[in-house]
Amino acid sequence: MSKALHHAITLTPSFHDLDPMDVVWHGNYLRYFEVARCALLQTFDYDYPQMRESGYAWPVVDLRVKYVRPLVYGQVVEVHASIVEWENRLKIDYEIRDVASGQRVTKGYSIQVAVDMKTQEMLYVSPPVLLEKLGVEP
Repeated sequence: MSKALHHAITLTPSFHDLDPMDVVWHGNYLRYFEVARCALLQTFDYDYPQMRESGYAWPVVDLRVKYVRPLVYGQVVEVHASIVEWENRLKIDYEIRDVASGQRVTKGYSIQVAVDMKTQEMLYVSPPVLLEKLGVEP
């Protein structure tokens, strides 16, 4: 395998990300997952624009999140994204960790499936373009 199937980004929650309890609103964690997912896919030159150009949409069909600790304004965190399945679907694991302490804040995963944009049919095997971009054998 020529490329790592993992990528991490660093971010700091903004004031507008907070809920009335002064912690990051639960839905924003999913947005942080999305930012990390796009950064990971960009390392393979297969982010959403390239997916569209290849003729496939990759809708999220399952998404899970486990909140471990609250995330607060100004807290510096790393959001890790790792591709753990690619043969029949694209499964990405996520973990948000506090940079200062190393403690896990949140973890989760997303599952996406390939859909042929011309036929609108879901594929049960990932298209060759994904395997090529990831540098893995079919």
